[in-house]
Amino acid sequence: MARVWFVTGSSRGVGRSLVEQVLASGDVVVATARTPSQLDDLVTKYGSEKILTAALDVTDVAQANNVVKQAVEKFGRLDVVVNNAGYADMASIEDSDLESFHAQVDVNFYGVVNVTKAVLPILRNQKSGHIIQVSTIGGRVGTPGAAAYQSAKWAVGGFSTVLSQEVAPFGIKVTVAEPGAIRTDWANIATKDAQISEPYQQTVGAMIQAIHDLSTWAEPSEIARAIIYLSNVEDPPLRIILGSTAIPYAQMQAKALAESDEKWSHVSKLEF
Repeated sequence: MARVWFVTGSSRGVGRSLVEQVLASGDVVVATARTPSQLDDLVTKYGSEKILTAALDVTDVAQANNVVKQAVEKFGRLDVVVNNAGYADMASIEDSDLESFHAQVDVNFYGVVNVTKAVLPILRNQKSGHIIQVSTIGGRVGTPGAAAYQSAKWAVGGFSTVLSQEVAPFGIKVTVAEPGAIRTDWANIATKDAQISEPYQQTVGAMIQAIHDLSTWAEPSEIARAIIYLSNVEDPPLRIILGSTAIPYAQMQAKALAESDEKWSHVSKLEF
């Protein structure tokens, strides 16, 4: 039986590639985006019986609930929910515009919370389902210039860890996918309006340059393929890094934390 997918941020990048691959596999999709008309070609190709497109601003709780209701009315159930919508606007913490900072947290964290809460009653009543949060390696490590974006992604990791424990008795699985660099327009959008003051050129400015100088990028189609693979696994991981660029960063972070914990263990044990 064809599975029903619910995907946010479907109009481009990983979201678009995921929707295309899911449809090609024979499953059906509820593809949401701020501008769903960008998915009209897929409706023409696969037909309205295979894909439902809907406008969704993930920060709008009422809209999220309404779109989930439409999805269930049309397809009867939800099997895989992919929270993919997100964006970044890079700046140092000191240079950050607070309105922009709040907006990034609203989309990247509260958007995940809103959609997750909207689908939980459906999945719980079904006693099945898989929620996949598309996060980033920046949900494990911190890099200069991405405080708002990465803080939100760290929050997604914590939220999903708690979520997985709460919903396990209902047969619901939770996975946080943490990709490294992906060949999308993310980097250009995140850095195009970056105003980096002189004191932060050596940190934030250098990081932005390093992002643009990267030579190894995962393709959106590769990340999408990995998400589909994980959706078919009987016992999927709670958290998984994706892409070769993410692996060394994750390993360095884990090693540095373990070494710091060991170095300061006498203080942790209150033996000083």
